[in-house]
Amino acid sequence: MPLATGQPDKKANAVDKETLIERGWAWLPESYRIPAVAPTLDEARTYCKRLAESHYENFHVATWFLPKALRPHFHAIYAYCRISDDLGDEVGDTAQALALLELWGGELDACYGGSARHPVFVALAETIHECSIPKEPFADLLTAFRQDQTITRYATMEDVLAYCRYSANPVGRLVLYACGEANEENFRLSDATCSALQLANFWQDVRKDYAKGRIYIPKKDMDFYRVSENYIAEGIVTPEFRRLMHCEVDYARGLFEEGLPLIGMVNRDLALDLDLFSRGGLEILRAIEERDYDVLSARPAISKSTKVKLALKAVSAKLLPFLSLGRGGRRTENEA
Repeated sequence: MPLATGQPDKKANAVDKETLIERGWAWLPESYRIPAVAPTLDEARTYCKRLAESHYENFHVATWFLPKALRPHFHAIYAYCRISDDLGDEVGDTAQALALLELWGGELDACYGGSARHPVFVALAETIHECSIPKEPFADLLTAFRQDQTITRYATMEDVLAYCRYSANPVGRLVLYACGEANEENFRLSDATCSALQLANFWQDVRKDYAKGRIYIPKKDMDFYRVSENYIAEGIVTPEFRRLMHCEVDYARGLFEEGLPLIGMVNRDLALDLDLFSRGGLEILRAIEERDYDVLSARPAISKSTKVKLALKAVSAKLLPFLSLGRGGRRTENEA
C-alpha cells in the first residue's frame, strides 16, 4: 500500500476555497483560467492546438502519422492532460492544487453535461461525442494528480502499478478511443506499454522526483537491495543502488515487451505512433544502462541524434508502402 502522505498546511485549510483557487491560478499561465463565456469550437480547437504544439516537442512528430481529421482530437486530449498535470505539479501549495483539481473536475462534469466554458472542454466535448469516449479515463487522470499531492512513497511495485493505472494507462485508452481501436485486449496491451513508459520516466527522474518530495522506487525493493532514502538524498551511487536500478529497468523492459504485440493489432497510422513511443521508452532504459544505472549524478536522457534516428525510422516505415508501389501509383499483381 502507499506509504507516506503529505497533508495540506493547517493555515491553508482555514482559507476559503475561492481564495485557494485564486492563489492557485497565480502560479499558472493566465490562459489556463476558466473564461466567463465559452469560446466557439474553432476558437477552442485553436487554443488546444497552440497549447499542444508549444509544450511538447515530440507532439509534432507523433501527429505526422495520424490522419488530419484525428489531429484536433489529439490536440484536445493532450491539452486536457497538460493542464491537469500542471494544476497538480506547477502549483506550489498542496491545498491550492487540490482546490484547482476539484474545480477542473467540475468542468469535466460540465463537459459531459453540455455546459463547459473552458476552451479545452469545449474542444473535448466534440471529441467525446465523435469518438464515444466515457468519462472514466479523464476522471482517472485527475485521481492520479490528486494522489500526487498526498502520497509520496510506495511500498511495493504493485502499489506503483496501481498508481500507473490512474496516471498513465488512461492516456493510452484515450488514444485508442480517438483512433477507433477501443476493445479490452487492446486496453490490456496499451496498459502494459503506458505503465512501462511511466516507470521509465520514474527511473530517469529519481532525483527530480525526490526534489518534489516523491520516491516511486518501491520501498520493498529498496530494502531488498539495502538502499536507504539517504542514498537518493545525497546522490550516493553504490553497487547496491546500481543493482536496484538494474532490477527496475529490467522490470520496465518486460512491460514494454508485453505491450509490443499491440503495434501489429491496430491501424497502421496508430501503429507507427505506438512504435515510436515504445522505442523512445526503451531508449530511456538504454540510456540508464549506459550510465551504469547512475541516475543520481545526472539525468539519463536520449540524445538529439537518437531522437532524430527514431523519427526517421518511423518516417521510413510510413513511406515504405509508397516506395514499393508499381508504375502509375498502384501495386502490380505480383507486388500485392
